[in-house]
Amino acid sequence: MTRAVVLGGGGLTGQCTVRDLAHSTEFDSVLAADLDPTLSERARRKAGGNRVEAAQIDVRDRAALIGLLEGASVCVNAVQYTFNLEVMAACRIARIPYLDFGGLFHMTRRQLELNEAYRREKLLAVPGLGQVPGVSNVLAMEATRDLDRVDSVIIRDGWVDLTQDGPEVLFTWSPSTFLDEMVLPAVIFEEGTYRDYPPMSGAEVYAFAPPVGAVRVYRTLHSEPATLPESLRGKGLRHCEWKEGGPGIDLLRIMAMLGLASDAPLAVGRQSVRPREFLLALLRREKLLGVPEGLTVDDAEVCDLEVHGSAGGVAVERHAVARFPARPDWGLTATEYAVGVAGAIGAEFIVRGDIQGWGVLPPEVCVPGSLFRMALERRGIESAITPPETPLGPYRRARPR
Repeated sequence: MTRAVVLGGGGLTGQCTVRDLAHSTEFDSVLAADLDPTLSERARRKAGGNRVEAAQIDVRDRAALIGLLEGASVCVNAVQYTFNLEVMAACRIARIPYLDFGGLFHMTRRQLELNEAYRREKLLAVPGLGQVPGVSNVLAMEATRDLDRVDSVIIRDGWVDLTQDGPEVLFTWSPSTFLDEMVLPAVIFEEGTYRDYPPMSGAEVYAFAPPVGAVRVYRTLHSEPATLPESLRGKGLRHCEWKEGGPGIDLLRIMAMLGLASDAPLAVGRQSVRPREFLLALLRREKLLGVPEGLTVDDAEVCDLEVHGSAGGVAVERHAVARFPARPDWGLTATEYAVGVAGAIGAEFIVRGDIQGWGVLPPEVCVPGSLFRMALERRGIESAITPPETPLGPYRRARPR
């Protein structure tokens, strides 16, 4: 019996992983587990079929979490990244393969420190196997595979919202994680060492593939620079950075500048309030988390990796591009869909043996790139590495096969 456990399975991205796995032939059962039982039950209901179950779990309760994981074939961790180490510890005790959607650089680095212990115990953990990080990491390795030397990898991510009559403000990814990106220094690998830059610095307008087009992007803290410099050290990588931009990012920056990202208690009358907790509660009350019921979402996201290096003594510049569509029939935005299905593909690859090895392995060193790209394409997510491949063509809102 193969069984997948999706922690945070009722969340914005976890529900997509549950739904995708519900259609997989690799699993006999899928468990959507969430702190909020109404969310996990909703994920079960939307997934359909009779292979999905729902459960309530607080990942801070280690004993309960270990009990939930026992006998599982893989754990997909879709909870807030700050709990990654706790979930890894429970999976380690239960001896369950693990993957998550990212650790916002510093958490990822802490996870990688456990690599030798995992190798000794013949266990597997894959941090950052979502969209970005995840798809971005795998494409970086695919784009540099034939190069003798890699000088720089710059990852840019842009998005556009084409939804008709949609809300002006909407969060389709953890607002808490996004706020961290707005206030924590952006860590860049530069001249062979890590350096801090102010968040939202290094602004530039970048022309992405359709339908995103020209978007202003900024440096923010992200996980790709946490792993790619080591993974490409043998090819001499000296520079790696991440930039992102699109509708809503400037609003997030203003929220952070106003102090709404702070966890420090604030006296309001006779009450003590943490600004970030207040903001998250307000977003939930105003129903600004996820796509509203009845709204047909139409957005898209493009990740473009600019690679500089050489092959046979000849300078090479190429771009690895992935284009992520929304999944309106599932009520999912481009980000929710891409993160969720990337995690589902990873879970399938683990149980099928396509991802092999022991240790804490970033996606670029353990995920078979060609198989991964084909699995993404079957779900409507296109990618191209140019040259030598043909650039992505016109944007079409095709239903995944």
